[in-house]
Amino acid sequence: MDDKTRGIELISSMLPVSRESVDKLDAYAALVRKWQPAQNLVAPKTLDEIWVRHIADSVQIHAACPEARYWIDLGSGAGFPGLVTAILLDDLGEDYRVNLIESNGRKGSFLKTVARELGLKVVVHGDRIESVLENWSDPVDAFSARALASFDKLCGFIHPHISESCVGVFHKGRDFDRELSEASVRWNVDLVQQSSRTDPDARVVILRRLSPKNA
Repeated sequence: MDDKTRGIELISSMLPVSRESVDKLDAYAALVRKWQPAQNLVAPKTLDEIWVRHIADSVQIHAACPEARYWIDLGSGAGFPGLVTAILLDDLGEDYRVNLIESNGRKGSFLKTVARELGLKVVVHGDRIESVLENWSDPVDAFSARALASFDKLCGFIHPHISESCVGVFHKGRDFDRELSEASVRWNVDLVQQSSRTDPDARVVILRRLSPKNA
């Protein structure tokens, strides 16, 4: 079974996906390959597994919180998972918005190109996470991040915004137990962990409540 077929099977096992969404994901993958030589968007050795390692892996974020329509993706890089989330939301025919925060100008240009070519409701913020979130007042249902920072640092970024109506959904690896222990020194957290469908050593963490311990 080739990578694309396996990736689509994984995606379909997580949520319904239309032919239109598959076509947009395929177009996105082609743009990653096109820009990769100049931008080094993903680890080169993962390009041949882009459907499983990046696309299906990213689908887990939307699948973990399918009701969310307004997202902020932290440190978006090549757009995994933020652009994948936008492609899946675009298929629903409902209002949505995915905000991608990426301070690297060249990667930001790539994100804007994908959003424009695929007709996605995406806003790219070319600044540091702290600066973008400092005075954030627009609606937000969920935050996402993949391979960005420690759990403690992620909590620091988003803690003013987490509430009953806003969650954090993060990819985490085999070191998450240590990260959680370190973060628990500073934060009170209420979270759920789901096993990753693409990596037996990874998990998807859904952060539902968060407050600093010295508050």
